[in-house]
Amino acid sequence: MDAGELAHPRVEDLEVGPILLALADENRRRVIAELSARPDEERLCASFDLPVGKSSRTRHWRVLREAGLVYQRNVGNGLYMRLRAEDLERRFPGLVQAVVAAG
Repeated sequence: MDAGELAHPRVEDLEVGPILLALADENRRRVIAELSARPDEERLCASFDLPVGKSSRTRHWRVLREAGLVYQRNVGNGLYMRLRAEDLERRFPGLVQAVVAAG
């Protein structure tokens, strides 16, 4: 892993407990809902309109990444993320759709 690469759990290491804990937060659910609307797109983390400060945003991104919900990558001064839609669907079929539908 190079200096700009972030650690992500492997698909076979994804566990439902950490995923559900990550999704317990309303702001993180909103991010996942927005990402799930366009699962093949990557978004700049700063593009999400969350009513929290920078340090809270950073923590939200880390929780989502460590739970295995998103892939993130650093590009220059920007951090990009995309939903791990295929990985999540393979490991936990229907989970993301159910959470997004529940609001």
